[in-house]
Order: sequence, then C-alpha cells, then structure tokens
Amino acid sequence: MATSVRLPNRVEQALAAYCVETQRSKSEVIIELLEQRFSLAESEATPYERAEAAGFIGCVEGAEPVSGGYKKRAQSAIAAKHGRA
Repeated sequence: MATSVRLPNRVEQALAAYCVETQRSKSEVIIELLEQRFSLAESEATPYERAEAAGFIGCVEGAEPVSGGYKKRAQSAIAAKHGRA
C-alpha cells in the first residue's frame, strides 16, 4: 500500500543521511520506525497488567493471608529479641 508523507526539510535531510550511512532505503527505515512505535504503544501496560499477563498474579496459594497479622508478628519478634515477650 502506497502512502505519501511530507517531511520537513530537516527531517528529510536527516533521513537521507541516515539511509546513506546505513545503506538502507527510506522505506525500510520508515517502516522499521513505525513498527517500533506501534509495538511500544501496545506495550504501555501497567506493571500490574504485565505481571498478571505473565501469570504472576494469583499464582501462589497460602494457608493464611501473608499480610494478615504482619504488624503483630513483627512486634512479637522485636519483643522476643529484646526479652520483653
């Protein structure tokens, strides 16, 4: 599919210089850059969404909630360490 784009002179010159330097066509460079841009847009998920998609969220079962009673366990451990149990 053919598409025409008007580039500012500075962008056209930079693209031409880059193509000469890398021995690639303008089309190759533009297609690669657009594909990179679109793949980045798709990957702008939150860390939670990435962890969930990777299977890390909800993958471990425990006998009791890990965070439940944390403060009391920490206080007990500190008291025991200092002989105040």
